[in-house]
Amino acid sequence: MLTIHGTCVALSGFGVLLRGPPGSGKSDLALRLIDGGARLVADDQIELTLDAAGRVMARAPKTLAGLLEVRGVGILPMDAARTAPIGLVVDLAPDDKVERLPEIETSALLDRPIRRLTLSPFHASTPAKLRLAAARLAGGALHPVPERP
Repeated sequence: MLTIHGTCVALSGFGVLLRGPPGSGKSDLALRLIDGGARLVADDQIELTLDAAGRVMARAPKTLAGLLEVRGVGILPMDAARTAPIGLVVDLAPDDKVERLPEIETSALLDRPIRRLTLSPFHASTPAKLRLAAARLAGGALHPVPERP
């Protein structure tokens, strides 16, 4: 088992791992995703394990299960998924670090490659971008669209 800093929500059947330094917008983005139908898996700390099929699974430590820090409001209970297979890693970054048309990138978690995106967390469109990416990934199609001939 590996414990990492971050936030994870379940979206389109798999976990979306949000990474970034403290105050980078992980919990804020998670709250907006939850408001749009995602479920909290873990906030602040995430325990990663491999399941029998070799998938990277995320869960909250028992002391933090079902809790989300909402800055300015407090630590609040949320309906939470017990566990989720990680399907997407999202590194949160300022606008100038986000590429318009990024190459396909992965991040290794427990020696398994996981598709990775870099997004700015505070744009109004970021939850919609993540829902689109998650839907494409769930359908096996999260890659650049081929150029037309």
